[in-house]
Amino acid sequence: MASRLSIRKRRLARSTGGDLVIMMFLLIGGAFMVIPMIMIISNAFKPLNELFLFPPRLIVRNPTTKNFHDLMVMMAQSWVPFGRYLLNSLIIVFFGTLGNVFFGSLAAYVISIRKVPGTRFFMGIVILSLMFSSEVTRIPNYVTIAWLGWIDSLRAIIIPRWSSSMGLYLMKNFMDHMIDRSLVEAAEMDGANDFRIYWQIVMPNVKPAWLTMIILLFQELWRTQGGHYIYSEQLKTLPYALSQITQGGVARQGVQAAVTLVMMVIPIIVFLVNQSKIVDTMGTSGMAN
Repeated sequence: MASRLSIRKRRLARSTGGDLVIMMFLLIGGAFMVIPMIMIISNAFKPLNELFLFPPRLIVRNPTTKNFHDLMVMMAQSWVPFGRYLLNSLIIVFFGTLGNVFFGSLAAYVISIRKVPGTRFFMGIVILSLMFSSEVTRIPNYVTIAWLGWIDSLRAIIIPRWSSSMGLYLMKNFMDHMIDRSLVEAAEMDGANDFRIYWQIVMPNVKPAWLTMIILLFQELWRTQGGHYIYSEQLKTLPYALSQITQGGVARQGVQAAVTLVMMVIPIIVFLVNQSKIVDTMGTSGMAN
């Protein structure tokens, strides 16, 4: 019997040729993802004569930092200090992400752990809201924000992000599959209240979920310009200021390439820093289960 099982397992095992085919497809897929990033980095260091070559070159031949020098000069000439644009973006990213993780996880705790009445109906509405694009809800959101008096303030961008349906859906699913009810019951027998259970038991066990939320929301908020809600130049964000710099025609194509790289670098750094934590935490959770 044992010999039959070993023969069957040997037949089901992939051959070396199959592994090579899979590796080839992975390399091709990886190339399609890496080549655009290489092109962005290379373009940022290309002089104008190389930027307009056709067909375009993947690797720069005569690298230069003139594009970044021109970008710094234009930033220094702005009548609003460029640090103000950066500060506005950092405020939006920090408080928007923090509020989304906090309120999304609290709502998911009530729905998943406490099983309040009407949970199925409420989650149906949450899933339904995921099907609508931001363009569909833009006018109702604008009317609501105007009624609250938040137009031309950073609150118009920060506070609506606290009620992200995607964050709630993600946290709820993680809590359903990764929180052992026996842990919650043991904490209740020890006299722990809901907030202590949420903070010391639930949140550490759903770390992959809220780290993923941080990455996704950071990328969204980092790119926001606030053009629909913010009109004061002092409250504009860094992406808005950089986009205005690049509105100069052909002569500013090099600066535009430098801006593209600058806007890409920070989200990539945030992703790489959190990626290792997500992998480690998922591995630990998988071993524990």
